[in-house]
Order: sequence, then structure tokens, then C-alpha cells
Amino acid sequence: MNSTVKNFCALLLGALMMTTLADAASAAWKNPKAQPHPKAKPQRRTAAESIPPLPLPATPLRRSERKRQPAPPNLVGMVNFSERKFILKEGKRVAASAFPTTVIDIERLISYANSRLNIRYKYVPIQLEKFSWDPRTLPLLYVTGWTPMPKLSDETIASLKRYLMDGGTLVIHAQCGRKEFRTTALTEIRRIFPNRQLAAIDTDSPLFSAYYPIKTMRVRQDSKPFRDMKPYLEAIYLGCRPAIIYSPIDLNCGWDVAKNPIEGGVLYHQNDAVKLGVNIITSVLANMQYARAWGVQKIYHQQGKPSRDQLVIGQIIHNGDWDPTNHGLPNLMKYIAKNTTLKVQFKREVVELGSGKLFKYPVLYMTGLRDFKFTDAEVVQLRKYLLGGNVLIADSAAGRKAFDVAFRREMKRVMPKHKIDRIAGDSQIYQMPYAVRTVNYSDMVKATSPNLTAPTLEGIKIDGQIGVIYSPLGLGNGWEQLGFAYNRGYSDADAIRLGVNALAYAMTH
Repeated sequence: MNSTVKNFCALLLGALMMTTLADAASAAWKNPKAQPHPKAKPQRRTAAESIPPLPLPATPLRRSERKRQPAPPNLVGMVNFSERKFILKEGKRVAASAFPTTVIDIERLISYANSRLNIRYKYVPIQLEKFSWDPRTLPLLYVTGWTPMPKLSDETIASLKRYLMDGGTLVIHAQCGRKEFRTTALTEIRRIFPNRQLAAIDTDSPLFSAYYPIKTMRVRQDSKPFRDMKPYLEAIYLGCRPAIIYSPIDLNCGWDVAKNPIEGGVLYHQNDAVKLGVNIITSVLANMQYARAWGVQKIYHQQGKPSRDQLVIGQIIHNGDWDPTNHGLPNLMKYIAKNTTLKVQFKREVVELGSGKLFKYPVLYMTGLRDFKFTDAEVVQLRKYLLGGNVLIADSAAGRKAFDVAFRREMKRVMPKHKIDRIAGDSQIYQMPYAVRTVNYSDMVKATSPNLTAPTLEGIKIDGQIGVIYSPLGLGNGWEQLGFAYNRGYSDADAIRLGVNALAYAMTH
């Protein structure tokens, strides 16, 4: 975990520590946000204010009635768990929800997002037992509460996983930052994707810049003064998009915590939280087509066949998000087989650096979104691999900073006497089989570097040859050709040309 993440994790921990003491009396804790809204006063009219009848025998003229506007499309499903329990209220035994929740935040967020983004969406209450699990009808599921989250059935967990893999998004936040909800929600998240990492989102994520640029947010614990901290969310990624977004702090959009602090709560300032919510909605809408395309499993006809004399590339497994562009490498190899004379295998084999199997691959590929760290044994193995004349090709998926920083740090450990330098424009990497003089970049790169037209590959030279070919901007996203809206990288066509050239160089040197 990098120092930036550590710093605001420490701030978050400090903000949440005090809630643990209050949780001892959690059974008696009441959420002010759950109190019913005051009802509007009834409007009364006297009979004199009614419309007088037409004098007979006049016949009323037909009026063209205004057509009712079609209902806004659904965007958010507010999950209401159907379990019930009985409680004593004013001496009477009454039914109550086993998992109370509120709509105060989602109501204001949807209204605000519609006005700011010039869209027209709505939220709807749903019960998971009756849900179709089709993200095309409901792209985002929303869960919030302050009591323990119910344990989901194995069938529901499987359906929820499929929903997310098909392109849906799940947003979960602990109302008032309550520990009872946090601990149980984390348990359910881990059941959905036990082998995927739930970790802090880095501050260069589109979630913090998709509409509003958010550098800091105000947080209030109990009635203490607000303090500033970097925005904090956690996520599980599917591809390059956050499919599960989790906040241990109340994403408070509907409660004026500045004027009405909540004892026993940790909440973002209302104005800051609503901006973060708009960014989340913007990202979900922008990622909808990408999310559905990524979820389609692609089968390649040579997958699983013996390799024979064909080139098989090993993809490195590391302890970060190591596989965000899993369609990229097979797509690139398919293109090479169709358009060049190189013999490649339509499959991807994953390899752990700690094993001796990496030496059977003449070329290794590595990518990622987040911070990672090699073990000492992995450092030694990779150094032996590179000094043996093999080649590593790597890129930062979607141009994410966290992976870029980690890759440079780890390569200093692997090759301490070598530097990563910009590859010169006259390098053979830019000569064959494609002559690459200028390239097109994605819209995200053009927005910050509109005059950049030259390729920006970097490398490490070992005995006069480039042993490490690295792109700090995304290549794999272009190989996938799925149209990821937040890709900081090359255009699809130029990403493929650079990928073909990099592999051709690796195989001929």
C-alpha cells in the first residue's frame, strides 16, 4: 500500500475508532436520519372555490388533455430486505423490518444528479428475491443501513456475482459509519468475490474526478468540528471499473450534519457527499457499455490445445489487481496471427514469479491498476529471467498512477544497476513490422496533453538490448477494444500497432 493510501487510511481509522465505543450500546442507538419526515399540511378549499357548472343546455367543448410524460428510466435499485421481526412499540407488538434503511440520501442524490447532469433517472425499491438480476434494467444496486446486514443465501450471492459480472454495480455504505453494519457488510462482500481484492481506491480514480474534481472532503464525527481528509472509498474491480463500491463513512447526501450533528456517527459533509455521489453516477453511466462488453466471455479456438512451436506468453500474477484487461492479450495475439507471420497461441497462461515455470516463456507480460510488491524470492527470479536474455512487456492499465509508481519501485529492486529510460524514436521497436512515428491517444490523455503525438514507451537495456518494454499509459485497454471511457492510453489502433511491434522485437532480439 503506497504512502498516500496509508495516510488517509490513518485518518479514516481515527475517525472510526470512537464509534466502536458507542457501538457497545448499539441496541439502544437511534438513527436520526430514520425519523419520519414531517407531513405537508393538507390544502383545504371552500365550495366557493370550485369550478362552477356550465349553464344548461350548453355543451362543454372537448379539451385536448395534456399527455402524461413517460416515467423516467430506472437507474438505482434501493435494496429492501424482506425479513421481518416483531418489536414492542408503545406496549404493542408490531412488525418491523429486520434491516431498517432510509431513502433520505438517495432521494436527494438522484434529484441533484438529474439537475446537474441533465439526465432523467429515478430510483426504485427492490427485493432481491424478486429481482431479475439484469443490469440492463437496473444498472446500480444500493444498500445502506446502520444495523447488521442480513446474511445472504448462497443462491443470492451467486446471482449477485453474475449481476456484477454482467455489468451491474453495487454501492454499499455504512449509514452513520456504524460498526454493526460495516463488519457484516464486509463479510457479505468477501462472499461475493473471495479471490478479489477489496482495497482503497487511489485518488486518481475517475470516481474522484468524473464530474467534480474532489481533492478533499469534510468529515464530522459526533458533534466535533469538521476535519478535512482525502476522499476515501474501497472497491473491488472487474476489469478497469469498480464493480463494488464500499464506504465505511456515511455518504451523507440528505442530512444537514453541519447544523444537526449525529452523536455516535461519522458522516461526510452533505455538500461534499453529494458531489461524490454525482461522480459515482457519472462513472456508472459512462462505464455501462464497457461493463457489459467486458462481462462477455470470449472463447478462442486454440485455447487449451498443445503449444507445439507456437509462441505462448505468460502473464505475471502479483498481489495487486493483476488482471484488469484479461481480453487484451488474446485479442492482440489473434490480430498477430491474422496479420503477421509470427506464430502465436490463442491462449493466455498465468505464471507466478516465485515458481520456476517462468523460464519456459520467452516473453512475460505484466499489467495492473493498483500498488503491488514483489517478494524477495520473486525479485531474484525475475532478475535471473531478464539477465538470461528474456523480455518483459508491461503497461499500467488505463494509465493508473498507483501501478506506475509501484512498477518503477519494484524494477529498481529487480535491476538496481539499470534505469528505466524513454525509448528513442529511432528504436527498432518503432520500425517493424509497423513504422510508428506518431500515435493517437485516448480522450483522457488529449484532455491534459493535447499536443502529444509521439509514442512514450520506456525500457531497460540489458547488454545492449531492451529487456523491459514498459508503457506508463494503457496498452491493454486498446488491445481489448471495449471502449473504456476512462482509459489514459493509446487509441485502439495504435495500441495494437505498438503491441505487435513490442512482441516482434522481443522475438527477434
